Amino acid sequence: MDTGTHIVMGLALCGLAQADPLVAEHTATASVVYAGLMLGSQAPDIDTVLKLRNNAVYIRNHRGFTHSIPMMLAWPLIISVPLALIVPEADLLHLWLWTQLAVFLHVFVDIFNSYGTQALRPFSDRWVALGVINTFDPYIFGAHAVALLAWLLGAEPVKTMLILYGLLAVYYVVRFAVQAAVRSAVRRTIPDAEEIIIAPTMRFFQWRIAACSGTHHYVGRAYGRSVTIYDKFPRRTIPDNELVRTAFKDPNMRAFLSFSPIYRWEITDLGSVCEVRLIDLRYRSKEFYPFVAVAHVDDDMHIRNSYTGWIFSEDKLRKKLHFAHEKG
Repeated sequence: MDTGTHIVMGLALCGLAQADPLVAEHTATASVVYAGLMLGSQAPDIDTVLKLRNNAVYIRNHRGFTHSIPMMLAWPLIISVPLALIVPEADLLHLWLWTQLAVFLHVFVDIFNSYGTQALRPFSDRWVALGVINTFDPYIFGAHAVALLAWLLGAEPVKTMLILYGLLAVYYVVRFAVQAAVRSAVRRTIPDAEEIIIAPTMRFFQWRIAACSGTHHYVGRAYGRSVTIYDKFPRRTIPDNELVRTAFKDPNMRAFLSFSPIYRWEITDLGSVCEVRLIDLRYRSKEFYPFVAVAHVDDDMHIRNSYTGWIFSEDKLRKKLHFAHEKG
C-alpha cells in the first residue's frame, strides 16, 4: 500500500490498542505503544531510500528483504527496545506485541497488491502478489479516515476499529469475487490464454488485463464482466545471440527481468549502437507503455548506456539515456 494508507492503518491500530487494559490505563505504556504502532506500520518501507541509488537497485529490492520473515521478527525488536530504553517504566512485552502486529499488518496488506512482496524469504524468493487491491485504494483509505474521524468526535475507539476491520474483511472478499469474475470473462474472450494477469485500478470495477496465448500477447481493460482488448502483439522468442546476452548482463535489464512477467521486446539498429528494449505489458496508459528497460550496445559488445523505470514519452527516455551515458 502507499505511505498514506499505512499511516492511517497505524492510527487505527492505536484506537484498537485501547482494548489492552495496560495501554488504556498506563500512560507510559500507551505512549510507547502508539509510537511503536506508527513506526511499525512504516518500517518495512525503509527500503524506499534505495531510489536514491538507482531504479535497478530499487526495483530488485523494494518489498524484498525488508518485508521478509526474518525482518518481520526483527523490526519489532529494533523499534521496541530503544523505545523501552527511552521510557523504562513502560511495559516492554505489550510494546513488542503491538509493534509486531503493526509490522505484520503492513506486510500482510502489501501481499494483496499487484507489486506484492517477498514475504516468504528465506524459504522462497517468489513474489507473493494477489493483485486484488490497488497500491492506493480510495475505499480502504476513506474507510480508515471515517473511522478515525468518528474516534476524534468521541466514538468508542475499540468498537469503531472492530467495525472498520469487519467491513474491510468483507470488502476484501468482494474484491476476490470480482477478480474471479473478471478472470472468467477474460478466459471467454481469449480462450487459448496460457497466462492471465489481472491488476486492479483505483476504480472498483475497472481492471488492467495482460494475457499470453501460444502465439500472441493481449493487453486490455475489464469493466465488470466486459473485456476490451486494446492491443494484440505477436509473441516472439527473443534471439539468443551475443547482442542480447550482452544486454541482459546489464543491471537495469536484469532488474526488469526479475520484476516483469509479461513483456515484449524490440531490437533497433541506431547506427553507432543497437538498442535492446523490453516493454512491460501490464501498465498500458493512454496508448503508451511506460515501464521499460533499454540497453544500448555498441559493435564491440559494450553497453554504452541503459535505463529501467517509468517513462511517459520517448523524449524523456532519450534524456534519461543521455544523462546515464554522461554519468558513465
